[in-house]
Amino acid sequence: MTTGGKRWTYLIYFIASIPLLFLILFLVSYLRDPRKLINGFLFNSFLITFFLFCAFFYIYIDGPYQYVVLVFPVLLLMVLIPFGVLALIAGLFYNAKVLMEKEGKRFRNSLTLIMAIGILTLIIINVVNPTQFFPEYLQPLFGGAGLVVTYVFLHMFNFLTAYGLNQWNRPKRDQDFIIVLGSGLIKDRVPPLLASRIDKAIEFYHRQKMVTTPPKIIFSGGQGPDEELPEAEAMQNYAVEKGIPIGDTIQENQSVNTYENMKFSKKIMDKMNGEGKYQSIFATNNFHLFRAGIYARKAGLDSQGIGSKTAFYYWPNAMVREYIAVVVMGKRRHFIIVSCIMGFSLLLSIIGYLIT
Repeated sequence: MTTGGKRWTYLIYFIASIPLLFLILFLVSYLRDPRKLINGFLFNSFLITFFLFCAFFYIYIDGPYQYVVLVFPVLLLMVLIPFGVLALIAGLFYNAKVLMEKEGKRFRNSLTLIMAIGILTLIIINVVNPTQFFPEYLQPLFGGAGLVVTYVFLHMFNFLTAYGLNQWNRPKRDQDFIIVLGSGLIKDRVPPLLASRIDKAIEFYHRQKMVTTPPKIIFSGGQGPDEELPEAEAMQNYAVEKGIPIGDTIQENQSVNTYENMKFSKKIMDKMNGEGKYQSIFATNNFHLFRAGIYARKAGLDSQGIGSKTAFYYWPNAMVREYIAVVVMGKRRHFIIVSCIMGFSLLLSIIGYLIT
């Protein structure tokens, strides 16, 4: 083999090692804890570098069809991406309409509408290109704003990937406890959304009971200002009516949010079995699994989730809400990144103004 051939071979090995490295890092991270946002970044990095390696490999192999193999998917993406974006916008508008009809015209039900308007606004801005109406020294500010938008979309993409990967996790049927996370009552009644969480826990309870000792079910939720009794009590009553022995149920009636659900439930489990001497999972809706898992980790629980199904029309809006909540959880990091981008852009604009 010639020296040039050896260099090409070494280059191929080097390029191939990049996606392999990301794959190994992803597997290690995911197997250690599927609740991490970085899992989405590592998996997406693996996919992107793997496709780039395939493209390079096709170019490297000498043959009559290698460029056709590359051109076809590129053209396909050029066609699919614009139509996909338009379909996404139309779908978000339609989802907002259906959700408001079924769940009421409240702000929390308008997130898909706001997202659709935001994406449409970005497209219009890109077409109009408002930078042409401003002095040249302000161009870095527009560039910085573009980088911030790109950062948001990449972060959202990583979140959706990590969320999807977390859905594949299936806890073993050897649990000591199931924590059912509260979501609010209607006076003293368990609404359908909360009932689906309890039903999911009951389903797991019976399946484990068939093979070993059934777990204790912790119903976690305090009493809101518009509720006639603690949420945990109403949830327990619902489960007992469904046939769960009251001796296998526990109330945690102090928590007011997901983090406290995990924190106070952990105190109960630590007191009953000793710290860390038990296996536990939590039950919630499938759209809430990933964020609830993050809170479980923050509370010191090595707990995975089981998710009840959510009506399809409700899911997109819920996912937007979950993403906003995850962003708020890391607001300090995001603020620093955005501030650095815009601060550097502002500095370039000031320098540009001074030298013009």
